[in-house]
Amino acid sequence: MIKKPTDFFWRIARKFLEQNHVSEGTLMGFPCLRYKGVFFATADHRTGDLIVKLPVERVQELINDGSGLPFAPAGKIFKEWVLIEGRNTREWELLISEAKEFVTYNN
Repeated sequence: MIKKPTDFFWRIARKFLEQNHVSEGTLMGFPCLRYKGVFFATADHRTGDLIVKLPVERVQELINDGSGLPFAPAGKIFKEWVLIEGRNTREWELLISEAKEFVTYNN
């Protein structure tokens, strides 16, 4: 069985898809989670890395402490998005929850 890079993301995402108003979709060709149509979490389809939407200050905090990297597809930095390379279930659950909360109250 061939394992897809996004399998880890979907394993974590499954519990969010059970929540009201959360659905799956695509963002720039990446699989993603949406809350009432607003993107809040995705995975790079090539690497499987997590990408979440958070407040600019929180993104910078994660970058500064070494937990995350700027999300810059094609060289353009998206200030409200951060890329997480590691595969830690608890960390991903917390970050995806934080991202969902951010879009819930800011859109």
